[in-house]
Amino acid sequence: MHGEYKVPGGKLVVVDLVVADGAIAAAQVSGDFFLEPDAALDAINAALVGLPVDAGEAMLAGAVRVGLPAGTALFGITPEGVAVAVRRALGHAAGTPA
Repeated sequence: MHGEYKVPGGKLVVVDLVVADGAIAAAQVSGDFFLEPDAALDAINAALVGLPVDAGEAMLAGAVRVGLPAGTALFGITPEGVAVAVRRALGHAAGTPA
């Protein structure tokens, strides 16, 4: 499953997901944004795994935020932007509560 979202005033977030048994089984976030440290990308991917496919934007963004290493700097993206891309990959419209 594939979803994209251009963060207003920011960068493109691309999410590719594998879903199994009603949950995200694998996640790969990419795009033209920057993260510091680089390992934060692995943390974002790991934070999404196991979340239910009907998770809303708030739950997804919260999981990303909690999963980030202390001191992580995001340039061009936000946890909310990642959440919108995930929801789009799952076939949900952006801004739709779940």
